[in-house]
Amino acid sequence: MQTKKASTNLQVITGGPSTGKTTVINMLAERGYKTTIEHARHYIDTMRTEGQTVEELRSNRKKFQIGVLDMQIEQEASILPQDLVFLDRAIPDAMAYYQFLKLDYDEKLLTAVKNTSYKKIFILDRLPFTKDYARTEDEEAQKKIHQLIIDVYTSLGFPIVSVPVLPPTERVEFILKNIE
Repeated sequence: MQTKKASTNLQVITGGPSTGKTTVINMLAERGYKTTIEHARHYIDTMRTEGQTVEELRSNRKKFQIGVLDMQIEQEASILPQDLVFLDRAIPDAMAYYQFLKLDYDEKLLTAVKNTSYKKIFILDRLPFTKDYARTEDEEAQKKIHQLIIDVYTSLGFPIVSVPVLPPTERVEFILKNIE
C-alpha cells in the first residue's frame, strides 16, 4: 500500500499491551504536550462505574471493540489537524484487535481507518508483561497483538518509528527527537 501523506500533526504512541504507552503519554503531558487517553481502559472504567465487571465487558468482544472504537473516533474527530497531539493508541489499533479476536471488520471501522491521517507512528518495543485489572491478555497475547499492530500500521503506509526499550525519560526524549 502507498504511504499516506499526513494532513494532521497527530503523533501516535502505540504497541501491544504493557509496552509503556501510558507512562510515555503521561510524561509528555507533564512536559506540556497535548495528549489523549487510552480508550479501552477508559471504556472499562466507565462501564465499571455503571456496575459491569471487566469479565462481563470482555465477554461480548464485538460490543467492547465497538464501544472503544466509538470513543476513539469521537476523540480524534475533535482534534484540530494542525495541533501537535500525542495519541495513546489510534483508530487503526482496532484493526489489530479485531484480527486478534477473530472479528470481521465492520463498515464503521473500515470507514474510520480510511479517514485517518497521522504524522508519525511510534511503536514502543515490548517490555516485560505486567497484568492489571483491565488486561485480560497474557504474554503470548501481548506478543501477537504487538506484531499485529506493527503489521496494520505498515500495511496502511504510515511512517513508523520503533522506540527501543529505554528508561521512560529516554523514551520520551527519543520520541521528541523524532517528531517532525
